[in-house]
Amino acid sequence: MAKYLNKFKLHVNESVLKNTVERAKSRNIIIPTYAQMKNPELIPESIKNEVKPLGLTEVNSRNLFRISWKNNAKTGLYGDVNYFEIPSEITGVKARIIGLVGKYFPTGAHKVGAAFSCLVPRLVSGEFDPTKQKAVWPSTGNYCRGGAYDCALLDSPAIAILPQDMSAERFKWLKDIGTSEIFATPGCESNVKEIYDKCHELRKERGNDVVIFNQFEEIGNPIWHYHVTGTAALEVFEKVKKPGNRMSAWVSATGSAGTIAAGDHIKDVHPHAKIVASEALQCPTLYNCGFGGHRIEGIGDKHIPWVHNARNTDVVVAIDDENCMRLLSVFNTPGGHEMLKKAGIKQEVIDQLSLMGISSISNVISAVKTAKMFEMDENDVLFTCLTDSAEMYLSRIAEQDEQHGKLTESTALAAFERYMLGEGTQNMAELTYFERKRIHNFKYFTWVEQQGKTVEELNELWDPEFWADAFSDEVVKHWDELIVEFNNKTGLLKK
Repeated sequence: MAKYLNKFKLHVNESVLKNTVERAKSRNIIIPTYAQMKNPELIPESIKNEVKPLGLTEVNSRNLFRISWKNNAKTGLYGDVNYFEIPSEITGVKARIIGLVGKYFPTGAHKVGAAFSCLVPRLVSGEFDPTKQKAVWPSTGNYCRGGAYDCALLDSPAIAILPQDMSAERFKWLKDIGTSEIFATPGCESNVKEIYDKCHELRKERGNDVVIFNQFEEIGNPIWHYHVTGTAALEVFEKVKKPGNRMSAWVSATGSAGTIAAGDHIKDVHPHAKIVASEALQCPTLYNCGFGGHRIEGIGDKHIPWVHNARNTDVVVAIDDENCMRLLSVFNTPGGHEMLKKAGIKQEVIDQLSLMGISSISNVISAVKTAKMFEMDENDVLFTCLTDSAEMYLSRIAEQDEQHGKLTESTALAAFERYMLGEGTQNMAELTYFERKRIHNFKYFTWVEQQGKTVEELNELWDPEFWADAFSDEVVKHWDELIVEFNNKTGLLKK
């Protein structure tokens, strides 16, 4: 019936759009479509020729065409989806665990895609005016970096908001990219309300001069992951599957509930696949209505994101942040590498362990726990997301060295056996219908009481048809048509 489809159709504001088109024309900005992000082979050869010589994170508008899972760092263009199959010698389970690699996106994290999907539909419809308004990116790290980068490429001023306890690398990166304003809010990873409070403050002070692109409620966030990330995972599965293999799970930290939406696409194709939501044990919001601070940077919590399709979530797992921090050191220090080498791990595997940042390690541990809980074997293939790499956390490794001493082979072995191989099935829950409803209802306290949503809107999110319409091909086709029309108005592609 598509009763919610009109919610996702955009109304064009021609007067604002005129300003944006002129800005794009003068700055030589061409915008990629969702179809091109899924399949870069659709990108015109003339654009590819301009993309090829650019550095992966260079501030050049043609790098918008690198918002894809298929960047080939060696050739400068595109190839297959970037993925890393973590071998059983590392995970300790028979099941195959594969991570999509986020490092080869501009900014080194896949959040640049989610930010694009929140900003660009409004940009090409005239709902956002980059000549008069600033884009505000509330985040716990990578999303505001992605938003600031997209804005730099689209010549739009950006404001970043993130907790003050995030890694020093994040703040330096934002400053270096030329972010207009950077606000450090009180607290750590789990202090999301303080970010929202700063958004309210800016909106009150500056009115229409700012537009808040809140990833926790922007439908463009999960839509991008459903179509682009979900498609990438399915493509890899078809490439690597062996006779008898089954797509068994999509495992993702909940964060802003964008990445986990790739599981909705996977489940549409493989109905028996499980969607596993991961969070920090120190702040077990879904698992135990809990709260607290933690060190798994980039996943946010203490509330349920508005755009989390809770009805489609099968399992919740809570990960101790100590596991992630210790394994970060094991995977990225000489002592850890020597230990792994003597344990028989191939050098080519050791070289790829730096592809996993803190939340990536948490995702892999969550996949390990899922495999153990459901007694999965070599025919089960679990997919997860390696959101970013260890590059953003070198200061955290140094802090671990100061706190615990530099890893030796023996201490690295103890950490590896305890925090990876010794992980069990504790702090997990397979959700019943009513437990899913409980998680959904928990949205009320943040979104209705604090953020101005209505009960009627909340109830719509429990309707499976809402998500079927949101994730339908018709929506991204509509958005792609607006992007194509925008590019036609600038006339740059014809040139």
